[in-house]
Amino acid sequence: MTNSVNRSKRNFLRGRKVTQLATFRLPWITSEAQFIKDCSQCGDCLSVCEENIIVKGNDGYPQIDFTKGECTFCEKCVDSCSEPLFKTDRTDKAWPSRFNIKDNCLAKTNVYCQSCRDVCEARAITFSYSNGAIAQPQIDQQACTSCGACIQTCPTDSTELLLIQELN
Repeated sequence: MTNSVNRSKRNFLRGRKVTQLATFRLPWITSEAQFIKDCSQCGDCLSVCEENIIVKGNDGYPQIDFTKGECTFCEKCVDSCSEPLFKTDRTDKAWPSRFNIKDNCLAKTNVYCQSCRDVCEARAITFSYSNGAIAQPQIDQQACTSCGACIQTCPTDSTELLLIQELN
């Protein structure tokens, strides 16, 4: 019998704050709980993803890895799934998320870079000049589709998508 250590409990008892990144599942799932309950882990969604951004997570369930590329919202992963995991109305964003640019962004450290803007098809990222300084990124959260194109292209890994709510 192996003795497994629950690191989150250990860190809690030591007073360490542990942040766990939210997992981006497939687009338009009804809820995380429903996904875990009904996903058969068959892997069909992994094999049909043309962008190869769907990977098997540490928990065995499929998840999105935006460091591999962007989601084009082709819906092939949804169509390949025989389980009742997805919303029928897909007019909303694929994920309830918010885009963020961290402080290690090159532009925020006064180095010219606009790579995230250059790949943003939705034009949700713009840059504005102020007092002759390096242009700073501005984010239009409403325009952001959460495709993740900006994540792979960022040279400092300073772009991120954050889930804004736990799905029901």
